[in-house]
Order: sequence, then structure tokens, then C-alpha cells
Amino acid sequence: MYSRDLKPCLKSAVWDDRAVTRGIDSDRTLEELELDRWPAPPVDASRLIATAHALRRRPIGKLTVEDMRLLIGQDVGLAHLLPLALRVLRDDPMAEGDMYPGDLLFAVVTRSPALWKERPDLGRELRVIVSELTDLPPFLTQATAIFLAR
Repeated sequence: MYSRDLKPCLKSAVWDDRAVTRGIDSDRTLEELELDRWPAPPVDASRLIATAHALRRRPIGKLTVEDMRLLIGQDVGLAHLLPLALRVLRDDPMAEGDMYPGDLLFAVVTRSPALWKERPDLGRELRVIVSELTDLPPFLTQATAIFLAR
């Protein structure tokens, strides 16, 4: 269905995990890293809001693929989570949370174009990952094509 064997396909592109993940303290929470403690969610908060609030209090090194997918999809903690998500995607571009294969990749490539301009290092690493993928489901083919065209 898709090419998981990315290493032979990388040609001249070089992945430097240290450049992307340097300085990330995976034992700290998003609240600690961002120096921003959110108040408790309202009693009638949706499950999504309550979950996002709770995940901000979990050490980022303990976040699952689903946790990252959810937070990234809500534009929460991107400065700290995108490097970790790229590490996951480098090993498994079709990493799956609770939704479908490739849901983390979809969450990452559909972030605002302004983000990739602010963090060109992350954009370059993501381009390395997605540029050689083949046989993706149509929705991911479209999303990655839009990302690569920017």
C-alpha cells in the first residue's frame, strides 16, 4: 500500500535526528516547557478539550502517537511536539493513532504554511520523509502534495 522502506529511497537527503530533537527534555510537560499552566477545563468541556488539557500535564516523552496526533491537530505545543513526531514518522511514516494508518503524518503535514516558514529545519526534515513515499491513500497523497508544493 505504501513504501515503509524509506532508507534506500532517501538518495542524497540526509536525516540528522540530532538537529531536530536537540535540547528536547522529554521528562518535562508542555506546561513546563511553555511556562504556561492552563486552568482546569470547564466542567462541560468536550472530551477533546479535557484530553488536551490532561495531555499538557504529561511528560512529552510519555506521549503516544495518538496523544501527539490529537495535540498537533489542535495546534497545541507544536514547537515541542513536531520534532518528536518527526522522529516517529522517520521510523514509520504511517504511524497510527486511534484513527487510521498515517493519521499522525496527516496531522503534521496539514499544519499552517506559516509554521514551516518559522521552522524551516522541521520543514526540511518532513520533506525528506514525505518526498519518497509512494502508494499512499488518496487523502494523504493530496495532503503531502500540498505540503510539498509550498
